[in-house]
Amino acid sequence: MIDSKVLLKALQKQVSLLEKDLTPTGLADARLKVEWRAARNADRTAATFEAWLGGRVIQVAVAWVLGTVFLRFCEDNGLVEYPFITGPGERADLARDLQAEYFQKHPEQTDRDWIIAGFDAMSVSPVAKGLFDRRHNPMWVIQPSHDAAKALLAFWRETGPDGQILYDLTDPEWDTRFLGDLYQDLSEAARKTYALLQTPEFVEKFILKYTLDPAIEEFGLTPAPPPGHEDLPHRLRMIDPACGSGHFLLGGFRKLLDAWEAQKPSADKWELIREALSSVHGVDKNPFAVAIARFRLMLAAMREGGIKRLTEQVDFPLNIAIGDSLQRARLFKKYLISGCFGHAARLRRSMVSSS
Repeated sequence: MIDSKVLLKALQKQVSLLEKDLTPTGLADARLKVEWRAARNADRTAATFEAWLGGRVIQVAVAWVLGTVFLRFCEDNGLVEYPFITGPGERADLARDLQAEYFQKHPEQTDRDWIIAGFDAMSVSPVAKGLFDRRHNPMWVIQPSHDAAKALLAFWRETGPDGQILYDLTDPEWDTRFLGDLYQDLSEAARKTYALLQTPEFVEKFILKYTLDPAIEEFGLTPAPPPGHEDLPHRLRMIDPACGSGHFLLGGFRKLLDAWEAQKPSADKWELIREALSSVHGVDKNPFAVAIARFRLMLAAMREGGIKRLTEQVDFPLNIAIGDSLQRARLFKKYLISGCFGHAARLRRSMVSSS
């Protein structure tokens, strides 16, 4: 049983400890300065390097903590065969034994490498691999020290008076709404920076009822693409341009899947799951919001398809990206104000063609 309030309070402390530990040096520092200059030149930030770096460190700390949350959830719910961090009952001892065996084979490696090995075990799934993408996930920009990784492992392995682990993430229903609580409050600084606030469930259901339901009724599931875009697939599309932890994406997926099942009751279940997922799109400028949304939607699709292990390697589309949905709109306004009407016209055409 997951107690989200207790878990949140404990993880907030882990994020704070990691923030103090993460100090970019050498190549990492040089890469971050290149990234900051690129963001400044593209008008994505006006902050000094020091202020921008502070925000990036928070992102990295949250990414590492969330990565272990994803792994712990998969361990306790059988999505990976063997535990890497810990688990209820005998799985706690098994995780330690497997780690000791790993160090015998790789004596030069540390607790941080063992945690990464756990991430790699999840990445056997083509979909889960995207959670730890080394090109886009900020966790690889700065890595925690070996001592900090050891402390993070020790945190997850804490036990109560009964000898059982304190933070058991077992849930037969695979309910991931607790991740919305983490998304909103895991980091106080990130909450203020991104104005994080998850949508209440009743609001999500109300909005989808009066937006997606009428769209399915009016246009069907395979409407023709708009004029000038005849090369696009015939498919209804929904997008949440600030998707946060993915409440609307999950709700939309379930509604679309129900509609597909009603339309093709004898079709292969995974064919319908892929069709429904292909209609769902999300964007958020917050990297760890995107990670949570991807993880939640991945589990929702696996559960609908009866997949219980990541090693089954079922592949399906997850159209959720890190990005600023307002970036082009701001550039368009900037060009108009400055009198660069040619730039504005070209940007407007690109916005239409990519929508």
